[in-house]
Amino acid sequence: QVQLVESGGGLVQAGGSLRLACAASGFTFSVYPMAWFRQAPGKEREFVSGITSSGDSTSYLDSVKGRFTISRDNAKNTVYLQMNSLKPEDTAVYYCAKSGGRYSISRGEFLYDYWGQGTQVTVSS
Repeated sequence: QVQLVESGGGLVQAGGSLRLACAASGFTFSVYPMAWFRQAPGKEREFVSGITSSGDSTSYLDSVKGRFTISRDNAKNTVYLQMNSLKPEDTAVYYCAKSGGRYSISRGEFLYDYWGQGTQVTVSS
């Protein structure tokens, strides 16, 4: 069965960095776009970043552009999110998600069919 397992979350001071990883199994990882979403307390889940199956195209939430970098290693079935210059407003549970389609990065969460369990990122001021 499909499994997405996130790791790398934690507590960091503002200005610090974290690298999230999502290990995928149970499907042909290399043919599907992947994405990271986040949900802060009391807020709706939002798209953070996505990457095409080959990794040749990426997309970002405006507020993280220039600070976050998504990448993937298809040989390791893993997608990453490098987060630099973290801010307190980045505090949230971060989720990895598998696209239900093969061809483009979507920002709507309803277009993703499998989700990881989430990893907490807390940025202190």
